[in-house]
Amino acid sequence: MPRKPSYDRDALIAQARDIFWRQGWAGTSLKDLERALNLKPGSFYAAFGSKDALYALTLERYAQDGVARLMAMADEMGPLRALKAQPHLVIDAGAVPTHACMLAKTYAELQAKGHELADKASGHMVEMKECFATLFRRAQQAGEIGPDHDPDRLAARYQSDILGLRLSAERNDVNAAEIAADIASDLDRL
Repeated sequence: MPRKPSYDRDALIAQARDIFWRQGWAGTSLKDLERALNLKPGSFYAAFGSKDALYALTLERYAQDGVARLMAMADEMGPLRALKAQPHLVIDAGAVPTHACMLAKTYAELQAKGHELADKASGHMVEMKECFATLFRRAQQAGEIGPDHDPDRLAARYQSDILGLRLSAERNDVNAAEIAADIASDLDRL
């Protein structure tokens, strides 16, 4: 009878997500992961199969957590208020490995190499954009934004603004709080 693992797989995925988010795919070695997760090579492969398989799990967790957090905010405060709050949350994120988006970082790092993880990151960014579009549609149905706006186009622009904000929040020469306030106030003009 196989022995039950003595680790919490979900906790290891969350820990690995933070390592990959901070250091990127190329900047994180298998030895880094084994050491940080306190796993021997055989246990690592039994748990995750490969570095790429673990990375894919961390991308999925990152994306699912982001969508769930935003949708919960929308259920609590309404779609438009949630969209307006999101830019402020990006810069006030607290103890995150980096403000930059893990999905965008992965795509930028790996798409030129034709790596399949770039496609996974891109797919998750599409899901996030669809989440934004859903919230813009809900806001439109609630009469919070005008009927002449295309929710898909608003979502694409909003995602672009948020991705730029996340990179700006990494820089010392940019006032990311002002940019976040501008993104939020722009939504009042819809």
